[in-house]
Amino acid sequence: MAADNRHPEAKKTAARPAGHEIIQTYLRSLDTSPGVYRMLDAEGRVLYVGKARNLRARVSNYARASGHSARIARMISQTASMMFLTTRTETEALLLEQNLIKQLKPHFNVLLRDDKSFPNILVSHEHAFPQIKKHRGAKKEKGAYYGPFASAGAVNRTLNQLQRVFLLRNCTDAMFASRTRPCLLYQIKRCAAPCVGYVSETDYRSLVVDAERFLQGKSTQVQAKLAKEMAAASEALEFERAAALRDRIKALTQVQQVQGVNPRGVADADVVALHMEGGQACVQVFFIRANQSWGNRDFYPRTGSGAEAPEVLEAFLAQFYSDKEPPRLVLLGNPIENADLMVQLLSDRAGRKVELAVPLRGEKAELVENAARNARESLARRMSESAAQAKLLEGVAETFDLDAPPQRIEIYDNSHIQGSDAVGGMVVAGPEGFLRSQYRKFNIRGADLTPGDDFGMMKEVLTRRFERLLKEDPDRESGTWPDLLLIDGGAGQVSAVDGIMKELGVEDIAMIGVAKGIDRDAGKEEFHRPGRRPFALRHNDPVLYFVQRLRDEAHRWAIGAHRAKRAKAVGATPLDEVSGIGAARKRALLAHFGSAKAVSRAGLADLKAVEGISAGMAQKIYDFFHAKS
Repeated sequence: MAADNRHPEAKKTAARPAGHEIIQTYLRSLDTSPGVYRMLDAEGRVLYVGKARNLRARVSNYARASGHSARIARMISQTASMMFLTTRTETEALLLEQNLIKQLKPHFNVLLRDDKSFPNILVSHEHAFPQIKKHRGAKKEKGAYYGPFASAGAVNRTLNQLQRVFLLRNCTDAMFASRTRPCLLYQIKRCAAPCVGYVSETDYRSLVVDAERFLQGKSTQVQAKLAKEMAAASEALEFERAAALRDRIKALTQVQQVQGVNPRGVADADVVALHMEGGQACVQVFFIRANQSWGNRDFYPRTGSGAEAPEVLEAFLAQFYSDKEPPRLVLLGNPIENADLMVQLLSDRAGRKVELAVPLRGEKAELVENAARNARESLARRMSESAAQAKLLEGVAETFDLDAPPQRIEIYDNSHIQGSDAVGGMVVAGPEGFLRSQYRKFNIRGADLTPGDDFGMMKEVLTRRFERLLKEDPDRESGTWPDLLLIDGGAGQVSAVDGIMKELGVEDIAMIGVAKGIDRDAGKEEFHRPGRRPFALRHNDPVLYFVQRLRDEAHRWAIGAHRAKRAKAVGATPLDEVSGIGAARKRALLAHFGSAKAVSRAGLADLKAVEGISAGMAQKIYDFFHAKS
């Protein structure tokens, strides 16, 4: 009998049953219930999460030895075990599937990697003279919300247009209460100056109503109303008022001319088009609200190692609307497999009927074709940029003697003014460029730090960052572990970071310090690595420009975080420390007394006289300030 001289790993592989045979063993225990299944590899990593109307029927498809696409065949071959969860309905299964995909990020699933919220315009209704402003996040404040807009830039452009036409204020309530004379916006005819009484509450409310009509797509009604008012003012010989109304009509006409695509037959819809090429995908989403285009955004979902277009688009829709309210109509460039199920899911989320449509002719088809063209062009640009980025990463690996081109670079920087309002910033870059959804800010908490101690700040940031990674992903499976650290600093900073990483037991991540070099001039940077001599690159080296761009982005991010923290601190008052005092009560107190200092000196009876302040809350405020004296 011949001896088996194969490698132990080969013996183990040969001894393990094939993936479809393992899957087949689960069929006996499955029924026809809807649910979610997970396919796991030999090390327990989740390969794929799927949902099924009938678990037994769906899993039996994977139990076949042949007849699968290349992607599914690879997935089956790597499957060593499965897990199952039954649900009451297929819609529940779809919801659970998408939650698990976002949480586990399986290799063979389609994954939407950019899930940031979209900004809205808020017309606040909590003040006698409502403020108009940009809003992002949960809709907790009372008022009318209009959106979503594709980007902050689209919101800012619309707000500028609204200011020119409707003269609404955008200052905070605290600033409004403290004004004694009109600001520059009044001088340049962007605000009616309600803060100093230049417009009555009734007239200002009329401006607010007109602005909301405009945001609802009723701009022609607004224009007709302004024209009528201008004629009346002219007949009454109020030529100054007539001229002001004429300027507003002119501004409104200009707004209508520059808004771009404004479909007449589509009042409220998202236009979603997909383009796939070379294993990559781009989804373009256009937001149509109130017959106006409120911008577009492109997304690049991970295609799950070769998923087809219907699966990619269906997964995108489920994940995209997981935390966003869908419009009444979603226009698609491609059909999806489970359209009825998706309609039910989106309708449940919106609390009303949502329609999915793949238009073939007319204005709707033109909108979809426009989105598809944008998706095609965006993906072409991205693939070109990715090729250039890959070449730069190869250059980084060669220049700094790395084992392979880095797939995730984390760049760290601190920002403070003599130690005050200290913030650490982390920027992330990889083969796809800057990964802005991965950026992080760290408020420096160390009470024992010496003001301006950059080494101590960096130690706190890195300790918090890597202790969390060690806790949440010790096996480094999530893709959030860096393979290169870029530090703004020289030999001392690099030595300190190296010591920090060794203390944490993380010694296999390369690090580079970027020092300003001679005369602190850009282009004369010196590069430092632990245990090696510093060196510089030639002035026109593409790798030098690339590293400079990474460092500058980290510096920009840290500076922005520091300025935001400092601005928040400037606006802080002792009232922020009183439990139960939120934004509305704080505004009421400041408006009544004029300042936080006056609130601290107020008597109990005076505090009770403030609108919205109960007797119990007045007592709490009084005790807070007088217990210290």
